[in-house]
Amino acid sequence: MAQHNRLKIDTGIQIYFCDPHSPWQRGTNENTNGLLRQYFPKGEDLSVYSADEIAAVAEALNGRPRKTLGWKTPAEALDDLLSSVKTK
Repeated sequence: MAQHNRLKIDTGIQIYFCDPHSPWQRGTNENTNGLLRQYFPKGEDLSVYSADEIAAVAEALNGRPRKTLGWKTPAEALDDLLSSVKTK
């Protein structure tokens, strides 16, 4: 992400980069990879899947409650975030 400094300045968001070869520093990412592997085995060519098939997997995963989100689904957490931004 070549423009991370600009993003940090423009939005005030803290940017964090994990150390290489340190999967424990990005647990949510690793968990999501594991969930994706239930649908797409490692090394599989994703070009054999249609956009609709990939969208169906995204919908299934975004509708799955996550402990890190207080048992909300990612879709619910995003809706809550967007609602809070609109009311400010």
